Amino acid sequence: MSCKPRFYACLFTLLAALLVPIVASPAAAPYPAMAPLARYMMDRNAEIRLARSAAPPSIARDASVVVLTARGYEMAVKGSNGFTCIVERGWTPPFDQKDFWNPRLRAPICYNAAASRTVLQYTFIKTKLALGGLSRAQMLARVKAMTLPTPEPGSMSYMLSKQQYLGDGVGSWYPHIMFHVPKADSADDGASWGADLPGSPVVFDSGHHLVPEPQTIFMIQVGSWSDGSPGPTVRY
Repeated sequence: MSCKPRFYACLFTLLAALLVPIVASPAAAPYPAMAPLARYMMDRNAEIRLARSAAPPSIARDASVVVLTARGYEMAVKGSNGFTCIVERGWTPPFDQKDFWNPRLRAPICYNAAASRTVLQYTFIKTKLALGGLSRAQMLARVKAMTLPTPEPGSMSYMLSKQQYLGDGVGSWYPHIMFHVPKADSADDGASWGADLPGSPVVFDSGHHLVPEPQTIFMIQVGSWSDGSPGPTVRY
C-alpha cells in the first residue's frame, strides 16, 4: 500500500487524505462546534514537554515554547535558537477538515525562526478567533479578510513527536518535516517540487480547499521519532 496520505499541519498540523473534508451540513459533522475550553487545555508542564517532543532534543532544548491559555498562546519558555515549539489544536489545520473542533487533537510542532515570524502567526490569529467564540464559518470569513504574512524564505518545521494525535483515524501518523512556501509555489499541484511522483519523498496536500493562509506545505516523512525510536515504515 502506498503511503502518500495528504496532510495540512498540525497544521498541527497540517493528513489531508485521512482527515475527511466536511461536505455535509455542520450539524452532521462529528465535531460541529467548539467544546468547552477546558477540554482543549493541558497541564502547563505537560504541554511544554509535549511541544518540545516535536523536534530532536538538540533543537528543542534551546527553543522557545508557547502554551495555550484562555487568552491565547503565551510564552512559557524563552529560547535562544530562534525555534518556537507549540502544541497546536484542531482549529489550526484547514477549515474543511473533520477534526477542526476535536478536543483530543494535539499537534506538537517546532517552527524555525523564519516560520516563527510568519507561519506561526496564522496559529496565533486563528486561536484568538476560536477563543473569542466565533464559529468555523465566522473564523474563515475573518481570516479571508486579513492580510497575512507570506512565509519567509527558508520557513520549515518539525513534527517528530511520537505523542502527536493528529485526528481520529490518523493518530500519530508519521514523523515528518514540513517546508512552508508561498502559495504560488503550489503551481501544478506541487510539480515544481516533484511532489507525489513515484519514488519522490515529497508529499503535497491537494485534498483541502478552505485554506485561506498564503502558504503551501510540502512534507517529507522521515524514519525516526524525536526520541530516536523508529517510526512506521515509509514507502514512496
